[in-house]
This record gives sequence, structure tokens and C-alpha cells, in this order.
Amino acid sequence: MQQATPAATAPSLIYKLASIVERLDPAGLFPTVQPLEVELGSGDGSFLVNYAKLHPERNFLGVERLLGRLRKIDRKGRRAGLTNLRGLRIESSYLLEYLLPLQSVAALHIYFPDPWPKRKHRKNRLVNARFTELAHQALKPDGVIYLRTDDKDYFEQMVTVFAANPTFRLVETPAELSGVVTDFERNFHARGVPTLQAAYTKAE
Repeated sequence: MQQATPAATAPSLIYKLASIVERLDPAGLFPTVQPLEVELGSGDGSFLVNYAKLHPERNFLGVERLLGRLRKIDRKGRRAGLTNLRGLRIESSYLLEYLLPLQSVAALHIYFPDPWPKRKHRKNRLVNARFTELAHQALKPDGVIYLRTDDKDYFEQMVTVFAANPTFRLVETPAELSGVVTDFERNFHARGVPTLQAAYTKAE
């Protein structure tokens, strides 16, 4: 089990890209080569840090565009003494398309992405038909993508685009995974707002 380390003395978990045109080497990010899971849009890391604690046999990469949020992930991860966690500041779609090696990821996690509710802004949503192709490119055979949102319209879009891609198959979300919630999700539940979730495995 990983031991808690004083955050002030632990090395930073934020990975600084040497290049934005060369694909990452996951083996160089972590001290131990293990299956890699990636959370796109990690927020303050409330899900990722807790899930990484539960699974020291896996490596986790949290992706965030906002530096302040990434620093929160860094502080929480260092405080917990996690060596299987890294944070990266980059746009999620860019990482998927250009920086993750092909078939390198065991699981993708996308929880409560910006719903862009106005019709004219929906083109900005992360999960669309093109996204399913990029996810397929990054996932290993039998890799899984896990989705959660509170927005019914966005959820309908999510399940529609994945159902239309024959290289994915709908699967159940493990109960253990569902039990690890984000801060957003905890607040939604306190207000009686349900979580909508789906999972898809790479079928071919």
C-alpha cells in the first residue's frame, strides 16, 4: 500500500510536456509500468485521487486545461503519497488525437464534462461522433470508456454517438467505480439530481 507523504517534500505530480507534437511515452511517466487509465477533465481530482488510492496496480493520468485545478490534483496526490498518479495540462481532445500512443490506454473516464447547453454551442461538446473515433484510437483492445453526466440532453448525445459506432459495445459500469464520486456528483446527489452513466468497451 502506498504511504502518505508530506506534500511539501514529495515531488510534483504535474508532468510538463517536452513536446506537443510527439506522442507521450507512458512508461516514462511513472516509476512502474502498469495499465494506464486517463481521466479527461479531472476537475479538482476528487474522483481520480480516490480511485488511484484504491488501485495501486494501475497508473492514472489526469488531464486538465486549468492550472489551478491541476495544482489541486497535485496537492491531493502528493498528500496521499501516490506514485501512480500524474497530472497534465492540455486540451483533452488534443491529447487524444495527437499525444496518446495508439492503443495505449486501458480505460478513459469522462465525468460531468461541460454540457454547453445552448444549441449554438453544442459543437463545443467533447463527446461527439469524432470523439468516438479518437477514443477507439487511444484504447487498447477491450479497453473501456466510462461516461457520467447530469445533463439529459448531453447524455442522449453521448449514447447516440457511441451506439452509432460499431466498434464499441455497451457494458455495465462496475459498482465499485460508480461508488467513487466526484465533488460535482456529491453536490448533485445532495440536491436530488441523478447521475446518468454509461460505459462502452472497444469491441474491435
